[in-house]
Amino acid sequence: MSVDVRSYLMVSAILFTIGIFGFFLNRRHIIHLLISIELILLAVNINFVAFSADISDMSGQIFCIFVLTMAAAETAIGLAILVSYFRKRGTIDIDQATQLKD
Repeated sequence: MSVDVRSYLMVSAILFTIGIFGFFLNRRHIIHLLISIELILLAVNINFVAFSADISDMSGQIFCIFVLTMAAAETAIGLAILVSYFRKRGTIDIDQATQLKD
């Protein structure tokens, strides 16, 4: 049983939509923003792998590894900043994060 590219595109579109809605509708918590960004990047990776497998070219899968590496680094740095901010301020409310400029 093989799955066609359209099925992967549908899953990718659903994940991308959830990520976009999560990013724009729930802007008060930094963790929700990071999860939304991860969903968006995952949707893009599914497209890369699906098209790469469909045309039998490895470049999409290799680029997917770079995107996953970038997403892991982004999450690690974001969580480190978040933990540091929480230790200093005692909250992770994004409205109060504007005080990072001071």
